[in-house]
Amino acid sequence: MNMLMEIVQGLGSIILSLVNIYVWVIIVTSLLSFVNPDPYNPVVMFLHRVTQPAYRLVRRFIRTDFNGLDLAPLVIIIALQVIIVLLSPLLHSL
Repeated sequence: MNMLMEIVQGLGSIILSLVNIYVWVIIVTSLLSFVNPDPYNPVVMFLHRVTQPAYRLVRRFIRTDFNGLDLAPLVIIIALQVIIVLLSPLLHSL
C-alpha cells in the first residue's frame, strides 16, 4: 500500500510539473505576441501549436477579446493555477 502511495505522489508531482511548464509556455507565447515574431520560426510554430487548442477552448465559452487585447492566456493561467492549488495539498496529504 505504501508503494502505491509513492507512485501516486510521483505521478502527481509529474502532472504538477507539466502544468507549471504549460503555464510558462503560455506566458512566453503571450509575450511573443507583442513583438510579432516570424511565423515560420520552428519555436514560434511549436508554441502556437501547443497553445492554440487551449485558446480555442476558452474562446468557445468566453468572450476574451476586449479592445484588441486577448485575455484567453490570462483565463487559462488562472484556471491552471486553481488546479495547482487544489492538487498540491491533496498530493501532500497522501
